[in-house]
Amino acid sequence: MTKREIVRLAVQGKSVPYVPWHCTFTLEAAEKLRKHFGPCDLEKAIDNHFVKLGSDIGFFSDIGGSRFRDVFGVVWDRSVDRDIGIVEGCLLPEPTVEGYEFPDPLDRRFFDNIPALLAEYGGCFRVFKIGFSLYERAWTLRGMENLMMDFLDHPDFVRRLLRSIADYNIAQVTEALKYDIDAVYFGDDWGQQRGLQMGPRLWREFIMPELKRMYSVVHRAGKLVFIHSCGKVDELFEDLIEIGLNCFNPFQPEVMDVFDLMQRYKGRLCFHGGLSTQRTLPYGTIEQVRLQTHRLLEVGMNGGYIFAPAHAVEGDVPLENMLAFVETLHDQRGYGSLK
Repeated sequence: MTKREIVRLAVQGKSVPYVPWHCTFTLEAAEKLRKHFGPCDLEKAIDNHFVKLGSDIGFFSDIGGSRFRDVFGVVWDRSVDRDIGIVEGCLLPEPTVEGYEFPDPLDRRFFDNIPALLAEYGGCFRVFKIGFSLYERAWTLRGMENLMMDFLDHPDFVRRLLRSIADYNIAQVTEALKYDIDAVYFGDDWGQQRGLQMGPRLWREFIMPELKRMYSVVHRAGKLVFIHSCGKVDELFEDLIEIGLNCFNPFQPEVMDVFDLMQRYKGRLCFHGGLSTQRTLPYGTIEQVRLQTHRLLEVGMNGGYIFAPAHAVEGDVPLENMLAFVETLHDQRGYGSLK
């Protein structure tokens, strides 16, 4: 079986010959791994099971001084956070989109390398990624505090802004669906450590309708919907399943009982993530990392689970702990027999 086929089994909630994985690393963590493995393609060294297509946030312009401009015109200062950065300024200082020109969703920079990547990683599960896909895109344009107040003070503006962002995403997804992909992966953080940033009522009123529109485009093409949303958002799982979610990431054990949720939603929702990046990976021993990885893999053998740390592995994680979970993945009996 190919990695692509095994991921499909997992998403369908079926038993797998081994638990598939897709793990990501920040620049600092990746540098540690490259020093260990030597010059290499980390995707192949780790043997990740996804091939990531598109450019999730659209960082194409390096404007100097550790600053980058994304395709929406938002400037990010990466002097501290080298991977994403901190938003600089506010492109929509007033609650209106008048005068703002949305970017071209069909910009070829999102698509031109797809054929080469599919050829290079042909056996992998094909995922087209759209980061900052709705709420996050809105607050990066408007400012988070402004948008939070707009939910109450300027609801029509919020609806128009979210509708425009979703229209952009739908146009991009429609183009991506012309390629032989398996899933669209939407990134949009709604949570914090103790619940939703905007609360469930506002989420259902403003965000859920646009998610349903976007997800339906993917499903009509016979493809799967994956999402990434940090924080404690499990109160939304029933809503998300209703509108077509197939797989949820990052599945943070610090804020939810991952083992209980895997059992509760078995056959209805697949999970991707689950290994603690706030506690176990940076502060645990090698044996604790191995133990937690084994626990997740044991439950995941029944399907409905794709292993990963509960976010991109940060630079404060010791190399030995990274290698501990990677080696544990590679030591799975079924994986060795199918390589």
